[in-house]
Amino acid sequence: MRRMSTAVPQVDLGLLYRKLRLIRRAEEEIARIYPSDKIKSPVHLSIGQEAVSVGVCDPMRPDDVVSGTYRSHASYIAKGGDLRELFAELYGKDTGCAHGKGGSMHLVDMNHYILGTSAVVGTTVPIAVGYALALKREGSGRVVAAFFGDGATEEGVFYESLNFAALHRLPVLFVCENNFFAIHTPLEKRWATRQLCERVRTYGIPAQQVTDSDVLKIRQLAAEAIAGMRTGQTGPAFMECHTYRWREHVGPREDYDDGYRSREDLLRWQANDQVAVIGARLDAAERSSIEADVEREIADAIEFAEKSPFPDAKELCTHVFAG
Repeated sequence: MRRMSTAVPQVDLGLLYRKLRLIRRAEEEIARIYPSDKIKSPVHLSIGQEAVSVGVCDPMRPDDVVSGTYRSHASYIAKGGDLRELFAELYGKDTGCAHGKGGSMHLVDMNHYILGTSAVVGTTVPIAVGYALALKREGSGRVVAAFFGDGATEEGVFYESLNFAALHRLPVLFVCENNFFAIHTPLEKRWATRQLCERVRTYGIPAQQVTDSDVLKIRQLAAEAIAGMRTGQTGPAFMECHTYRWREHVGPREDYDDGYRSREDLLRWQANDQVAVIGARLDAAERSSIEADVEREIADAIEFAEKSPFPDAKELCTHVFAG
């Protein structure tokens, strides 16, 4: 059995900023390209929500596991997923992470332990729990982070997964990205109370809430929870992270004229934009170097996607069940 690393990794602000900036700029480029019809699948952007994925993934080990939702560009990139393969997948190209068959909502990169995502709300939560059970039996101190939206907490499988994880003391960190809307329906029309953490605690699972999307606070809470799981001293943990998506539910545009939310809400969240907050803490030269490197990486990924081939027609008959 390998020796387990239990120390909380030190904060590297430059690395945090690079991840935040890479997600923001990659998705801004996706939004720019999308109207051209080069991108062949719907896209659910995480612009404004980057701090949650970055804060949780930063203290994880390379061999730890992430399970995302269909809004998973952020968690995919934060965990180190291949950016070339992400863009190629959006373009429907054979070099994509799912060979062009899955698109934005079905990203996967098992080389970086990123489980396949799904367009069906809540379905990746029990898959993450099952993987956590396997990791516990493996005994190497690896953990799983399961991301999901506030809408997924209304699915029965969410509570079944909490119960199973608590019963077996599994190394899984449940991360609710609470952006207050299930598509267009606000919390107050869906939840009798907002005491989500209280409901989770009834399963004996420690639950923490971060209401301002502070990436350093999210990182610290995630790191502490993960450190306990690695040794087996603690079981599952839960984090409810308030956040706010700046773009529409699905697609590249804004939707503040659609009548279900106001631009004033956006402005309040933008005033605490963690990309800008962390960037402002860096030396100007370091920040410029990071930003230039990010732009080069994104340009390379887009060029790779543009030049890659589409799948051969015979691929229609592979990776499917036949009678």
